[in-house]
Amino acid sequence: MTYSMTRAGRTLLAVGALFSTTLTTCGDDADADAVTLVAYDSFPTDGTALNDALAEFTADTGIAVELLIAGDTGTMLSKAALTAGNPEGDVMWGVDNTYLSRAIDAGVFAPYESAALESIAADFRALVPDFEATPVDYGDVCVNYDIGWFAERQLDPPTSFDDLLEPEYAGLLVVENPATSSPGLAFLMATIATYGDGWRDYWASLSANDVEVTDGWTEAYNERFSWTGGGPRPLVVSYASSPPAEVIFADPPRDDAPTAVVTSTCFRQVEFAGVLDGTDAPEEARALVDFLASERFQRELPLTMFVYPADASVELPPEFVEFASVPEAPLTLDPAEIEANRSTWIDEWTGIVLT
Repeated sequence: MTYSMTRAGRTLLAVGALFSTTLTTCGDDADADAVTLVAYDSFPTDGTALNDALAEFTADTGIAVELLIAGDTGTMLSKAALTAGNPEGDVMWGVDNTYLSRAIDAGVFAPYESAALESIAADFRALVPDFEATPVDYGDVCVNYDIGWFAERQLDPPTSFDDLLEPEYAGLLVVENPATSSPGLAFLMATIATYGDGWRDYWASLSANDVEVTDGWTEAYNERFSWTGGGPRPLVVSYASSPPAEVIFADPPRDDAPTAVVTSTCFRQVEFAGVLDGTDAPEEARALVDFLASERFQRELPLTMFVYPADASVELPPEFVEFASVPEAPLTLDPAEIEANRSTWIDEWTGIVLT
């Protein structure tokens, strides 16, 4: 059994694809003023409720939305940094808190205080005190486990990072490479947030306990994870929204989640949309940012992107309420600290785990 989680296949630093783009149009008004939304390659281009919502935006405002798909998150941001002040689009979707400082330092965004910020959680707003971008969604990267696998062996699943180092969990965990995978990078940062300078020793111990590393989420979750891919590993780095996805896409249908989350391992990712500096259509771009942060658009995010709306007042689908795990105190790092150390951390991790 597999499912396709829209945001989970996002990889980083694919420089060879730096200038690949795809353009589609949402809305039927060919005479409308147009605004271009630059997005990463897992943003849906057609056939989803998100696209229907964008078409409604066009119908209501007369502003057509063209989608410019600019590769994975790292590629998209690298291109935006190179064209800062003379952008190919008007609004960018999907820069997250692991790359936010890089985008701000490169002058990618034109500050804009959206009226929609009033409905956005205060801790998300605090990440952009000068209104460089607007928070639009969030999710948590966490260790997931196969409930049935552990039940069959009468083995309790782990409940912490420390547990993953115990002999009974040797050879059970598969993670993604932080150099090539967004969830892999988030998991590395979760260990840094937990252990501080001791993260290197932690990863040396985890490596000694036979952790497996894949290039990306798809291989880890859909091939190596015991529940979805029939693989040998009942522990996998995925998302807190993976269990409800397993219920939603179950064939045959089911009313219980076969997987669960180790909530103490969760690292919070917050995504942003912002007006691109130098846009030729600043008013239209601001209107689109307002819409992306609005209830109408945000309510479609859980079942299309498998993320939570940044607007906490948006009603969640019942599947999310029942089956998703929301950590009480998700791990985070300051975006400026991430920007200052990301490359060094990845290089050090590679030396510890892959050599």
